[in-house]
Amino acid sequence: MGGGMEVNKNSFIEDWNSARENLEHSFRWTRRNLALVGIFGIAVPVLVYKGIVKEFHLQDEEYRRPLRKFL
Repeated sequence: MGGGMEVNKNSFIEDWNSARENLEHSFRWTRRNLALVGIFGIAVPVLVYKGIVKEFHLQDEEYRRPLRKFL
């Protein structure tokens, strides 16, 4: 039923998949990697959290409610 449907492998895709599967063996910490982890792994989530808490506190003050506690 499904005969004669061989797949032609793309060598570029195979190389990319191989590099992706073995990334933990070739990864190195550099200044750039540390900066990216610091920015997108720590700074952005903290700033988003602070902004959300500030917005809720502004709403609480506007309606004269006690401030909600987070974490």
